[in-house]
Amino acid sequence: ALADALKSNCTITHVDLGYNRIGDEGAEALADALKSNNCTVTHVNLDWNQIGPEGAKALADALKCNCTVTHVNLEVNKIGDEGAKALADALKANCTLTHVNLRFNMIRAEGAEALAHALNSNRTVIRVDLSGHIIGAEGIKALAAALKSNCSITHVDLRGHKIGDEGAKALADALKSNKTVTDIKLQRNKIGDEGAKALADALKSNKTVTDINLDGNRIGDEGAKALADALKSNCAVTDISLGYNEIGVEGAKALADVRKFNHVVVVKFQKQGF
Repeated sequence: ALADALKSNCTITHVDLGYNRIGDEGAEALADALKSNNCTVTHVNLDWNQIGPEGAKALADALKCNCTVTHVNLEVNKIGDEGAKALADALKANCTLTHVNLRFNMIRAEGAEALAHALNSNRTVIRVDLSGHIIGAEGIKALAAALKSNCSITHVDLRGHKIGDEGAKALADALKSNKTVTDIKLQRNKIGDEGAKALADALKSNKTVTDINLDGNRIGDEGAKALADALKSNCAVTDISLGYNEIGVEGAKALADVRKFNHVVVVKFQKQGF
């Protein structure tokens, strides 16, 4: 009934159906409404709705022709790799979406790689949230490769992927050439000193990243010292968070000394929530 009403509506811009268990059937009905020429909806919130691959495919099909929706929130559903691949295909054609939230959707490497390939050509998405997945080394490498050519994404959320040092190195390599990402979240990723050193090396040349969150990793004194050294000359980063790592006295001292050289950045390395 709601979906039918949206077909003739010409005023509603925000649709919030979070926590309603609409499932695939409800998503398919809503998708049909989004195809309407009368559509004025710009924000669609469907978090916690038990939407699976079929519902995601229907929504993706609608987004290929819809030219009003800018924000889609599918957080905590179960679209999986098949749903992610369908949405990736839609991103290749869609030119209005700017924010895509796919947190906790059972997406693995295959789905992440498809999304990465889509972001190679998409020029409108500025924020993508893929936290809460285990996409593996190949998925992270694909996303990192996309960031080298993508010129629109500003916020990257990869919390809880367990990417490790190798994943951090791939992202660091991308940040050396990327000129748009300003905020990157890498909490709970098992990044150690080697990964931190790679990120530090990237920060020596990157001039756009302003916020980095590395809470809950495995960074010790050597990684902390490398980051501190990079921050002495980096004039873009304003906030870096290193809480819940393995930083000892030497690393803490190096980070504290950053303020002697850089009066812009705020370095957080005590325990804090993430």
